Amino acid sequence: MTAFGAYPVRHGPVVHGDGTITFRVWAPYREQLDLVRDGHEPVTMEPSGRGWHVVRVPGSVGDRYAFSFDGGDPLPDPASQHQPDGVHAASAVLDRAAFVWSDGELRWRPPPLSSAAIYELHIGTFTPEGTFDAAVAHLAGLRDLGISHVEVMPVAAFNGPHGWGYDGVCWYAVHEPYGGPEAFVRFVDACHRNDLAVILDVVYNHFGPSGSYHGRFGPYLTDRYSTPWGSAINFDHEGADAVRAYVVDNAMMWLTDFHVDGLRLDAVHALHDGSATPILRELSSAVDRLSEQVGRSLVLIAESDQQDPRTVLPRPAGGMGMTAQWLDDLHHAIHVTVTGERDGYYSDYEGLTDVVAAYARGFVFDGRWSDHRQRTVGTPLPPTVSGRRLVACTQNHDQIGNRARGRRLTVLADDDRVRFAIGLLGVAPTVPMLFMGEEYGATTPFLYFSSHPEPSLAEAVRTGRREEFSAFTGFGGAEVPDPQDPTTLTASTLDWSDADTPAARDRRRLWTDVLRLRRTTPALATGDRRMVRRLLTGARQMAVLRDDPAGAAPVVIVANAGDDATAVTFALAGTWSVLWTTNDSAYGGSGTEVRIEHGDADVRCLMPLWCVAVLERA
Repeated sequence: MTAFGAYPVRHGPVVHGDGTITFRVWAPYREQLDLVRDGHEPVTMEPSGRGWHVVRVPGSVGDRYAFSFDGGDPLPDPASQHQPDGVHAASAVLDRAAFVWSDGELRWRPPPLSSAAIYELHIGTFTPEGTFDAAVAHLAGLRDLGISHVEVMPVAAFNGPHGWGYDGVCWYAVHEPYGGPEAFVRFVDACHRNDLAVILDVVYNHFGPSGSYHGRFGPYLTDRYSTPWGSAINFDHEGADAVRAYVVDNAMMWLTDFHVDGLRLDAVHALHDGSATPILRELSSAVDRLSEQVGRSLVLIAESDQQDPRTVLPRPAGGMGMTAQWLDDLHHAIHVTVTGERDGYYSDYEGLTDVVAAYARGFVFDGRWSDHRQRTVGTPLPPTVSGRRLVACTQNHDQIGNRARGRRLTVLADDDRVRFAIGLLGVAPTVPMLFMGEEYGATTPFLYFSSHPEPSLAEAVRTGRREEFSAFTGFGGAEVPDPQDPTTLTASTLDWSDADTPAARDRRRLWTDVLRLRRTTPALATGDRRMVRRLLTGARQMAVLRDDPAGAAPVVIVANAGDDATAVTFALAGTWSVLWTTNDSAYGGSGTEVRIEHGDADVRCLMPLWCVAVLERA
């Protein structure tokens, strides 16, 4: 048996070829533990050291089982691989080795993240059916759009049929209303057949509020730290080795048994860990080893609200070794530019000035004072760190769904400004990410929804949502939709009939072209931030030179974020022509020409309102 220190790496039941099953569970709080199965007498498990209990008995795939302490009520397995009857019910035996795959025949290798375009989706609202199988019908369209990676919001089992997924309690089990584990296998396999890599969103910073029995088994949690969700996961106190092994094995399960190509780690700033080797470093080391073993690139993308370079710096340089991290700075700067909103954390951003800063520096807050946080935030990202280690967007589940009414950018800004935002993101050195429906200009909200069966918990969620928006003066508490109301879920589900209109086809053409432009223009295909040079930055205009380290032709990105046409003048030699513009009539723009005038040592661009243009040497 492969081991992590003194602990087994593989958690949960192991199905053997001789008709027997080994059950093991870490329960250091219990001296005696019984395995309880339907149709069988309870069997006392054998202690196997350091809090582990194990037993091997005859059994079959699908058998229901649970664990009982001192004759008490049976509890589901903390490492259950299948919860077909809900998170409070008995677990079911699953044989992950029996999954049927076709991607081996394809010799599947994911595209590198450095050339990625990511598409984030929520299975429950991506289609009216809300299942993995229904989502498969849309994969070819994403491939044709230019998407390379599909990022799936959490699928770990949680209480109730509907939710965002961040309240998962059975981390090893796939949420049954989505189709369960076999359907997830079919989805991942279909993604690979469509040349799409899969990134799975995982939550290792807390358990959900209903259905987590971990604390009855052992010290999975600690009160030494507090999080927005209560007690923190125990990464550095008594029993932490086994908890860390539980997390690492969970990551290995998704990457091996379910063939996903990477993990997006939720809110790593809430992983409280004072150990000499933080869990993120341990996890990245394990994933790197696995990547070498399986011969394909596996990635870890961290969500962090700390502009800390150590997140993406390699381990030998003192970093955590993450492949990439989400970059909220660029989103916020673009959002402020096109909407003018200055509530909450948006009050810290200065529009186009900070867009250029994000292009060149990565972190806008790299030792800069934050009025919102009332402290200095961040430290500089070394210039050698590629922009392709940063994932940016104009919309994602947080930035839409954490608004009181779940409004998308398509509702907050007119079409000219939305095209402008897409242009700024598309030509950035960072990895672009779209949120589901964004490719056709969806206006359906993405609200926060839940389905907690417990009345007290349901009311706590309602109250919490109202209080969450106190810092946003425009989002009155009375306007917050009830997360528990089924109509909140229905309103958040994509209406795919909206994708087949002239305006939707124009928007899709814009995304298709800008993603192709990134791939085919060397100066835009590089993430080298050292190749970014500011030519002009003003409150409403900017000009940025992007060069290519291999010596290919540079391009200039010119933007006018004004309600009137204006001239943007900057010092630059050579003769330039328009390569691409967001104002093209093919995208629903006015088609007004971007005119270029050349001086002895400068360039003057006559720019239409709310327009981004890419210039190339004539």
